[in-house]
Amino acid sequence: MTTPSTGIAGLDQRSREIFKRLVETYLETGEPVGSRTISRYLPNTLSPASVRNVMSDLEVLGLIFSPHKSAGRMPTETGLRMFVDGFLEIGNLTTNERHNIAAQMGAIGTQGSVEDMLTQASDILSGLSHCAGVVVAPKVNLRLKHLEFVALEPTKALAVMVGEDGSVENRIIDLPPGMPSATLVEASNYLNAHIVGKTIDEAQSIVMKSIESQRSALDALTQKVVEAGLAVWSGDEDDEKTLIVRGRSNLLDDLNAVEDLERIRLLFDDLESKRELTKLLGLAENAEGVRIFIGSENKLFSLSGSSLIVSPYRNAEHQIIGAVGVIGPTRLNYGRIIPMVDYTAKVIGRILT
Repeated sequence: MTTPSTGIAGLDQRSREIFKRLVETYLETGEPVGSRTISRYLPNTLSPASVRNVMSDLEVLGLIFSPHKSAGRMPTETGLRMFVDGFLEIGNLTTNERHNIAAQMGAIGTQGSVEDMLTQASDILSGLSHCAGVVVAPKVNLRLKHLEFVALEPTKALAVMVGEDGSVENRIIDLPPGMPSATLVEASNYLNAHIVGKTIDEAQSIVMKSIESQRSALDALTQKVVEAGLAVWSGDEDDEKTLIVRGRSNLLDDLNAVEDLERIRLLFDDLESKRELTKLLGLAENAEGVRIFIGSENKLFSLSGSSLIVSPYRNAEHQIIGAVGVIGPTRLNYGRIIPMVDYTAKVIGRILT
């Protein structure tokens, strides 16, 4: 079995040409590639039989494989990694593409919120790549407009938070047994007298100082509700990140088999889950530019066998605060998508600074 780092050096010129042509054709068509197809496109005419012999050697090396009973071959994940590292020719965005990306995001950045701009970035990447565009963003620390408690059952209540921008978030909190409904009303009134125009962190600091200094007129039960209502928003790590995904429907456009549909279903399940968001950001934090994860190399989406091209972006203090990228099948147009992701991340950084 070869590895991406040693495989290229171990291939002769003919094997390199055939391997490169096979992967390029596969990425273009998504279909297994036969020896006759390769022989027609090689600059040096080789018979299909000669090409088959080389392909057999490449299969032994673990770089390509034959799916099902097809006579054609496809690259393995190891083969794709070797191709990306050693043979990939990365293209450039046209001047018009760069202008359009910067103009669309710049317009949103000056007229809308940061989240609107990042959503636009995800939309742009989705449209250009025909895959799913994804952005991991720091959660905006909104200023509060209203907070209310709604009883659900004897020991549960819904804490409803409304931001100044009109956004609404809900959390379920636990209540002491036997708490009267009037306590929830009192807790809501108390918070709304203190939190309007404040962020969650500011509101929590003000309220807790009031309670600790015993200047609060709240009884013990009401204090517990107030504390629980603020604490439920105060800093679960996953809740500090927002995942923006656009263009999921693009992933359904090119399904060739039932197993492809199952792969996409698994990917959708992964995208719906927020538990691994910080891991996605971590994939980008260790690199200055674009990182590429192919299939099982990407632990976050490994079950769906998807590839991820991701790049970090920075704030005005040059700190990495988020990541932008494209998720799709391993048959991505890597050479075209890499510069898209790289340029989009740089545009986000320029707007934020």
